[in-house]
Amino acid sequence: MTDVSEGTAKVAEPALLRVMGPKLLLFFVVGDIIGTGVYALTGQVAGRVGGALWLPFLLAFVVAFMTAFSYLELVGKYPRAAGAALYTNKAFGVPFLTFMVAFAVMCSGITSASSAAVAFGATYLAAFVKLPTVLVGIAFVVLLALINFRGVGESVKANVVLTCIELSGLLIIIGVGVWAVLNGDGEPSRLVEIDTADKTWLVAISSATSLAFFAMVGFEDSVNMAEECHDPVRIFPRAMLWGMVIAATIYVLVSVTSSLLVPAAELAGAKSDALLKVLDVGAPGFPREIFSAIGLFAVINSALINMLMASRLLYGLANERVLPPVFGRVHPTRRTPWVSIIFTSVIAIGLVSFVDISALGGTTALLLLVVFAIVNIALLVLRKDKVAHKHFRAPTVVPVLAAVFCLYLVSPLSGRPAQDYQVAGILLAVGLVLWVVNLLVKRALSGASSRPGATRR
Repeated sequence: MTDVSEGTAKVAEPALLRVMGPKLLLFFVVGDIIGTGVYALTGQVAGRVGGALWLPFLLAFVVAFMTAFSYLELVGKYPRAAGAALYTNKAFGVPFLTFMVAFAVMCSGITSASSAAVAFGATYLAAFVKLPTVLVGIAFVVLLALINFRGVGESVKANVVLTCIELSGLLIIIGVGVWAVLNGDGEPSRLVEIDTADKTWLVAISSATSLAFFAMVGFEDSVNMAEECHDPVRIFPRAMLWGMVIAATIYVLVSVTSSLLVPAAELAGAKSDALLKVLDVGAPGFPREIFSAIGLFAVINSALINMLMASRLLYGLANERVLPPVFGRVHPTRRTPWVSIIFTSVIAIGLVSFVDISALGGTTALLLLVVFAIVNIALLVLRKDKVAHKHFRAPTVVPVLAAVFCLYLVSPLSGRPAQDYQVAGILLAVGLVLWVVNLLVKRALSGASSRPGATRR
């Protein structure tokens, strides 16, 4: 079994730089959740549930909020990078399961960042200048890698600015809705319409919720930044929970505005331009270019945070000796995990260059729901593991209910499309191959270090 004991120490590597206080962490959580999800998902959610599209976003928030309690207790007990993979490893001690959980989380971050890179070139930048999407996407990923390498201080400060910009876009939509309603526009009856044309109301709501859940993910990324926070045990509960409440409130208000002003069928037909459709109806004279510019900053922020998370995840797993130690290398002056940054950036460039990632949103949500179910169960298992310091403790019923709801949204009973399972199967098969390669590399390194005359470090 992989050695993950508390006494394991990483040799001759500097620690990550602790620069994040409660305010920066709050902006990190809000910026990661908001991201590009609500900009792209409003129309798709309306297509599944109808005019009551605020309900799936609210239910997705409830499930995510309960899971956040599990993350808060675990990050309080183990305030280190690696997040869900670390908790899985400590709870079950099965290296293969730990690796696959880490792979699923890493895939979610890199895929989201790659999707943002493509959206940056193909959608938002295209409103101003036409350039080859692939080349723009690659340049986008390289720029993110340079910001990531420069330092987490610069990265999270950039996140504050970008989060304020992307929030302004959603506040514009909410303001347009308020103005339209005050002027007697809008149709309140649409807010309770549930599309049951070819399904039951339960399937319609749960199917839309499983999709809307993708817009609520991101809060879990913050636990991978624990080693770069001041006093993470103290500041995480307030920052994470308030960040989720802020994001969910904005989501519900945006979805209510959208439904009031535009019929669900038209929102669904507009697809990723659904919010632009709302803007055209509620404020016909508002320049679309301004909203496109805000969209540019939104995808930059989403991608930056996801790449930060993915690189810190690999760094944390190297410290836990789940991955080869090379991924734990920290640059001596920048104090950033440079090998992990390069590795995750190369994967993102490959996705941007060769893979059609337009259908991976639902699959990413599926994988993360599985991970969240495992984390909720891991919390119950790790209750027997006591630590000396005080930390947040979740009511026992919360992780139990959260695990049940996550597993339901994963199952076909929720109305999840078969394509999500097919793509997830392909991704997990790739993860299995990487697990075998990782095992062979570790055995080779172990064999080399045990030979007579091998240098000890």
